[in-house]
This record gives sequence, structure tokens and C-alpha cells, in this order.
Amino acid sequence: MQKAAAMGVLRPTLTVLPPFKEEDKQSSTTLVCLATGGFPSNWKLGWQGFQVFGTDGRYSWSNTLSLSADQWRKADSVSCEASLSGQSPVTQTLDPDHCSE
Repeated sequence: MQKAAAMGVLRPTLTVLPPFKEEDKQSSTTLVCLATGGFPSNWKLGWQGFQVFGTDGRYSWSNTLSLSADQWRKADSVSCEASLSGQSPVTQTLDPDHCSE
């Protein structure tokens, strides 16, 4: 664990995954925000989820947000944010209009 502790603060990379195409015809939609490569473990994401400690001494988190299909279609954008005290937040935004393909 000394190697991980020597890293200092590492900003995670965020990815917001769009809903599955099959969900377009359902009444609910699930989005996933994935944060990878961060350190230490106490970065907080904007959605509730869980964290996983990687073999490289860094943490990964996965979070889901459930919306009605109507809320998803009407959303201008959806953002996931990771924050850590004393650090500027990391934000990733997904635009529903770019997910219809």
C-alpha cells in the first residue's frame, strides 16, 4: 500500500454511459457514471453507488441514475461529478440528443 499512498491525489476519469437501446421503449432509463483511476478513495460522485479498489492501488466507482423515459427525453444534459475536499471537481456530461444513434 506504500506505492498507492505515495501517489498523492489523482483525479479520476469520468465516463457517463448512455441507456441501453432496449430501454428506449420502456418506462424507465438507467444511466451509469464510471470513475476510474482516482486516488485516494474518498472522491464523491454525484450519484449514490459503490467503489472498487483496483490492483494498481487506485479506486474505481460506478454509479447509476434511474430516470423515467420521459425525463430522459426532456433532459438537456445529464452530468456526473466527482468531488474531493480541497480539489476542483471532475465533471462529465452526457447530452441525450447525441445518444439516439
